[in-house]
This record gives sequence, C-alpha cells and structure tokens, in this order.
Amino acid sequence: QVQLVDSGGGLVQAGGSLRLSCAASGDTHSSYTMGWFRQAPGKEREFVAAIKWGDSSPYYADSVKGRFTISRDSAENTVSLQMNSLKPEDTAVYYCAADHRSLTFATMPLMGWYGSWGRGTQVTVSS
Repeated sequence: QVQLVDSGGGLVQAGGSLRLSCAASGDTHSSYTMGWFRQAPGKEREFVAAIKWGDSSPYYADSVKGRFTISRDSAENTVSLQMNSLKPEDTAVYYCAADHRSLTFATMPLMGWYGSWGRGTQVTVSS
C-alpha cells in the first residue's frame, strides 16, 4: 500500500492562491490514480480533482473548474493542486487520495474507490 503525505495548506484571503502537494511513498504502483477531496466543517467529504498516471485529461468538480489545476510528477510520484481565485467556500481540510486502478470519470469522484488517503491539510480562505 502507498503512504500519502499532503501539505501546503494555510490561511489566505479571498482571491488569493495556494498550492497543495502530496507525496507518495511505499508501493508507488498503488497510485495509478491520484486525487484531492475536501471536507468542510459539518459537511461530507467531496471530490475536488483527480488525475491518472500518463493521462493528460484531469477531472474536476464543477465548483473548482477553471480555478484549480491538478498535476502530477510521475518521476517523483507527487501530485499538486494549484488553487487560484480562492473563495471562502473553498475553506476545508483537503485530502490527497490514491488508488492502484485506472479509475474512470464515473468513479474518480467516489471516495470508496480510493484505497489510500493522506491525513489532510487545512485550507482557510478569509473574506
């Protein structure tokens, strides 16, 4: 199984930017699909974005499309989430996730399909 360490969260004003990173170690063959989810206080964890190894077509939640960009460095086995034009509603704990399978656009947004998770990093956007 792969171990994930997510980082890069912090406090930023609305309209600002943050870049989250997730480093995978261990059985890196278990990270074919990597993604980000987030959980705001009192809400369920929701999908943000995902990307597959060797795939140039990332997948985004509608709420972040055009503002967030997911990318991965397969050589370093890391995935990043560049977040621009941040809004107060983006405030949440962000979690990196990975799975050894090549997930489809139908399954990428579903938490249950990911076998490995990071501990999360807090993102707070002030108005």
